[in-house]
Amino acid sequence: MKTYEITIKPLSGFGTPLKGDTLFGHICWQAAYDESLFGMNIEKLLEDYPANPFVIVSSAFLKIGDGYALKRPDMPLDKLFDFSGNKAEVIAKRKELKSRRWMFVKNNGRLQSIKSDGLYFSDEELFGELSISKDAEIQRQMRKKRVKSFIADYTQPHNTINRLTGTTGEGQFAPYSVDQKIFVNEIELVIFIGIRDDIPIEGAAKAIKQIGTIGFGKDASTGVGRFEVISSQKIDLHSIGSENPNACYTLSPCVPEKDNFNNIFFSPFTRFGRHGDILAKSGKPFKNPVIMADEGAVFVGKDASVFNKPYIGTAVSGISKAEPNAITQGYSLYIPVRAEV
Repeated sequence: MKTYEITIKPLSGFGTPLKGDTLFGHICWQAAYDESLFGMNIEKLLEDYPANPFVIVSSAFLKIGDGYALKRPDMPLDKLFDFSGNKAEVIAKRKELKSRRWMFVKNNGRLQSIKSDGLYFSDEELFGELSISKDAEIQRQMRKKRVKSFIADYTQPHNTINRLTGTTGEGQFAPYSVDQKIFVNEIELVIFIGIRDDIPIEGAAKAIKQIGTIGFGKDASTGVGRFEVISSQKIDLHSIGSENPNACYTLSPCVPEKDNFNNIFFSPFTRFGRHGDILAKSGKPFKNPVIMADEGAVFVGKDASVFNKPYIGTAVSGISKAEPNAITQGYSLYIPVRAEV
């Protein structure tokens, strides 16, 4: 399997988080309508997906300068930071360190150990100490507006007009609001993607480009979820990880294999899936819920064989009553890391 990074630039807010399993579903719908993307139809692509996945997509992460701002690993703080000192100092330090939710990884260096105070940043620290773009004027304008984070929550008001009265009203015509995530101007995001050797990266890049044009996720028809593809290039995720790893840092929600790991650290994530496209209007639009380990999980392998392939996890089937062949991406690309366990 070949791995690439695809850089995108948001053009609007997002009503749905850019998580790997959802991006995978969008790519499958693109392949269902355009067989030329991957050189075969969707049925053929998914035929051996449980044993040989044709594509694995990561969640989207901030791309800043010469590196990536990833989610802080879902491990106890004492396995990520040094808590030496007296009890009062440790308590005060713990409160401050909880706010450091970003792990900054350089794409031209190695993440030797995930236990390092200098590896983690809070929203303000990340925004203040790392350049958001090549244009320093943009960063100056953001600080002038007192922007202190790359991502902001935004509530978009909506109205439904009763055509009989020409106004809003009660019940289904009551005004409502929808939450969105807004990125600062000129920020770029990176999506890591694994492609089976017989699948062209050009097809995957085109599929992602089309998703950005149509709109990703919830409320895409209202202009939400738009982005453009800036570039794509090959990357070896093992080359930015530890030279002596004992664990995998995951880049998307996944369902790990049984009996492959001695220990796992993760935040549970339940995907209450819903069908897209024409199945969204079927009599059974919702999928069965799937409990996954969210991105940022750390899986400690039983032995070095876990690093023989660039992904971990399993495919998840039997999730739909409307489409028996529906499948969820339970795989994840990973960065090999050294963790204290």
